[in-house]
Parts: sequence; C-alpha cells; structure tokens
Amino acid sequence: MAQTNSQLSSNAVREKETRKFKSKYLKSKGSFGVIKKVFKYAKPYRHYLYLTFIFDLLNSVAELLVPIFLGKAIGSAIGANNVDFRAITIYALLMIGTVLIAAIFNALGSITINAYEFKATYKIRDLLFKKINSLPLSYIDTTSHGDLLSRMVNDIDVITDGFLSSFAAIISGSMSIIGTLVSMLILNLPLALIIIVLTPLSVLVTGYIVKKSKKYFKLEVKTQGDLSGYLEEYIAGERIVKAFNHEEDSIENFSKINKNYYKIGEKSQFYSNLSKPSTRFINGIVYGVVGLFGAMEAMQGKISIDVISTFLSYANSFGRPFEEISSNISDIQTAFAAAARVFNIIEEPDEVSDENLPELLDCNGEVSIKNVDFSYIPKVKLIQNLNLEVKQGMKVAIVGPTGCGKSTIINLLMRFYDVNNGSISVSGSNIKEITRSSLRSKYGMVLQETWLFNASIRDNIAYGNPNIPLEDIIEAAKLAGVHDFIEKMPQKYDTMVTEGGSNLSQGEKQLLCIARIMLLKPPMLILDEATSNIDTRTEINIQKAFNTIMKGRTSFIVAHRLSTIKDADIILVMNKGNVIEQGTHEELLAKKGFYANLYNSQFAKV
Repeated sequence: MAQTNSQLSSNAVREKETRKFKSKYLKSKGSFGVIKKVFKYAKPYRHYLYLTFIFDLLNSVAELLVPIFLGKAIGSAIGANNVDFRAITIYALLMIGTVLIAAIFNALGSITINAYEFKATYKIRDLLFKKINSLPLSYIDTTSHGDLLSRMVNDIDVITDGFLSSFAAIISGSMSIIGTLVSMLILNLPLALIIIVLTPLSVLVTGYIVKKSKKYFKLEVKTQGDLSGYLEEYIAGERIVKAFNHEEDSIENFSKINKNYYKIGEKSQFYSNLSKPSTRFINGIVYGVVGLFGAMEAMQGKISIDVISTFLSYANSFGRPFEEISSNISDIQTAFAAAARVFNIIEEPDEVSDENLPELLDCNGEVSIKNVDFSYIPKVKLIQNLNLEVKQGMKVAIVGPTGCGKSTIINLLMRFYDVNNGSISVSGSNIKEITRSSLRSKYGMVLQETWLFNASIRDNIAYGNPNIPLEDIIEAAKLAGVHDFIEKMPQKYDTMVTEGGSNLSQGEKQLLCIARIMLLKPPMLILDEATSNIDTRTEINIQKAFNTIMKGRTSFIVAHRLSTIKDADIILVMNKGNVIEQGTHEELLAKKGFYANLYNSQFAKV
C-alpha cells in the first residue's frame, strides 16, 4: 500500500537502483563468485551437464578421426595408375560412419545441455519469485515494478544462456582444442609448434575485445530494465496519458530511453561481433602459414601428402573452437551483468522471520497502539507518539487531508511496515510477537485500488477461501449488491475476468472486492476508501451491507467523504502524522475545530 508522502522521488529510486546494480559479487568475489553462485543453483541438475561433457568428448573423438580417414583416402589416390579404389571406398565409408556417430553424439549433447539450461532457468526463476514474496514491502514500493519484471524474465534467460549454455560450449570447444593439438603433435611436431606459437594472437585479441565490451554489456542490461519499467508504467497509466493529451511527451520520453538503449546495444554488439571475424582472420593466417610450411616440407620429402591433408584439416578445425568460444564471450559478459542484478535481489535481506513465533488464534478485535513513531524516510517525520485504545466491535474512522498518514496506520496495523518505536497489540498480543499470516488473517481489507486476477468471477470472490461452496459465494455477492450484475454476465459466476479486470467497470471491480471480504467474515475490517469508486445509490446499499457485517467486529475506516463515517464510535482526525482531534462526529462538530472545518467544507455552498 504505497503512500504519496512515503514514496522516494524518481531520482532517488533511480540512484538506489544504480547503487544496487554495482553487484557485491562482481566487486568482492569477482567473476568466479558470480559463476559459482549460478552453478550452485543449477547443482540439482548437474548430471545433465556431466552427460553433456561425455557426449561432447565422444563427439570430439569422432571428429578427430575424420581428418585421418580423409588423409588416408587422399594418400590412396596419389601417383599415376596408383589409385586404390578399394582403400578409398573403405576410408570413405569410415568417414561417413564417423560423421554420423559424431552427429548423434552432438545431438545428444544438445538435448542434455538444453535440459540442464531449462531446469536451471526454472529453478532460479522460481527462487527469485519466492524471494520477492519474502522481501519487505518497502523494497517493492521503492523498486521499479517493470525492472523487477525484466529481472524475473529477461535477466534469468540471459544468465542461463550466457553461463550454462555458453559454459558447456566453451568446455566442448576446449576438449576439441586439446584433442586436436595432441593429434597434431603426434603427426608432425614442427607444424604443431607453428600453430602453438601463433594461437596466442587469437587469445590476446579476444581478451582485448572482452575488456572493451564489458562495461557496455552491464549498461545494456540496466537500460533494458529501465525500458521495461517505463513500458510497464505507461501501459498501466495509458488512460491518464490520453486524458492529459500526453502522448507526444510519452513518445519523446520513450524515444530517449530507447535511443540510449540502441546506442549502448550498438556499441556492445559492435565489440562482441569483432571477436569472431578477428579470430577467423588470425586462424586464416595460421592455416596459410601451415599450408605453406607443409608444402615446403613435402617438396623436400620430409612429409607425405596424406599427412599434410590431415594436418590442414586439423589446423582448420583447431581454429573453429576459438571462433565458437569468442562468439560466446558476449553472452557471458551480458550474463555477468544480468547475474549481478538478479543476485542483488536474491541476497537482499528478507523480512524479519516470524517462523518461531506463535499464531494469533483467538481475536476479539481489541487493538492497542502505544507511543508509536514511524516514518518511511528517517529524515522525514510522519507519525509521532500515536496512542489509541480500540475496544471490541468499535468502528474507528480515520480522516484528514491527503498525506497526513491515514493509510500509513493501516500499513502498521497489517504489519506491512514495522513501527520505529512503540508497540501495536491485537487482543493483548504484540503484533511483532505473532506470525504475520495469523495477524493478517484476522483482517478483511478492501482498498481503493482494486485487484482482480485473470480467473472466473467465482474464483476472484473466493480468493481467500477457494474451497468454499458456491452458495456461500452467492450469499456474499448478494450482500455486496453484486449478484444481479453477475447474473447478467454471459456465464454468470463462471465468467472470466480479464487481466486487471478490464472487462468490468471500476465500480463493479470494487463490488467484487467487497464481496470477497464479506465471504471471509473476519473479526476485524479495514476499509480504505472502499466505496470511493461507487455511485451514491450503490454506496447506500453497500453501507447497509457494511453495517451488517461490521456488527460485533472492530472496523477501521479511512474516508475522505465524511458523510460516510458519521456513525463511527470514534473519529481520529490526523494532520501531518499526528492525531490532532478525536471523538464522535457530534463531539468534533461541537469543538468547531479542524474536523468541523473539514466537514463543513464538503457541504458548503459554492
């Protein structure tokens, strides 16, 4: 329940996100720490990785045999009238069989690495979602929701693609390099030494490109989160944008972020795409030098044609893994940046655990607030020395100007936020000494902002108790005055609510939320501007229903329309975080103070 006066400015939020982006893993533990963390979460599926290595090893062995058979076939066709067709046929069949075996092992390796990647993706994404559910509400309130979405969807895909898939490709390429190098050393030592001497050029070039591109990949991932955040914000407020004719400004703002994303992406891709052609160019030079030196050796009779042919095939395949490894470098760089963003959330401190605390079993609705101080930002004081004693069944109304702390009290009662000083007790139990779930189950809360999910009307009403009979759901809907309109829907209670309830009016959505609470019949109620989106006639019926359900139940009502809380047992008048007046409606009017002025201002003649 985010508050206007509690939200950090957009610049402060952006600065906070920037600070978070500088991952403690990259700074304190280095690249190895990030890699270790990723493989820790993928550990349950490591048998798929082992199978991938085995299949890649067998594939590499099969690929190493192909040039040997090719060289033997060429050697069987050298010299006038000296073509051994039988030997050529045998070597050709061996090549075909070996290529087929290599293809099978390659396919099996692809299947196992994909299984490893997908299962690890599922594991990390599931872990991150659970983590988001365990974070304090203050973290969610001060973090861009679009950026959280980007981390949940895009960044995790980047991590698994960059680390798991690319890591397997690098291991496979390394095995191919080692196997090819050993084979070349066995075939001809001088030619192998030429390749060994020239190969570091490729490594140096790739290292330089990686160093230049690293910062751009980090910026690219962050800017992608900014872009997702802006899109989520725009789509959620599209009606407001159109109502204020703000389309052009929105397009301009989006274009700035998009252009920045384009420029950063262009630079990161430029450097990453340099690695493969650079490596290929160097490998081409190596291939040419080997071919020239081998030809000179053959002319002197020091080496046979079939060995040269085999060696050139090895020289060509020796460079290919370097190209593949260099092409994976960009994915790995992006994955490092994405991992920093994901692990920053995963390692964020959870809410203070209440695992070992007792549950609130019996609740009579008594609430005691003693000497409570609270502020969202330490330097900005909000609620100071708040005291309140609420007896069972009392109807407590909280009124005051916008930003005075009305909804903040609700945040504290539900323990969405913990008080800085003082205590809040429910039925004699300090809410810090009982589980949050048992506390929150004793409240039924209807907010000004409606929340419906993509499911049937029946499921939306029964959200708090999915196994409840349809008859009870219908009874709650009738109490909320929503039954008649549901009956007119195409499939009645089985009608699907679209995402966000876009196929319902604002008033209908609010009525469904009210029916949801009426179904639960909790011992305490919180109504935070619960009828603000309902027309006056419907509101009268809803107030009657509320009066019925509030009998014997403690109720906290946040209201701007003071006519709706005239029958409250006690009215708290708040201003700048402090309760400046309290009493019944008649008592407060008789004081002719702040409340009287506030009440009369709503009915004064214009």
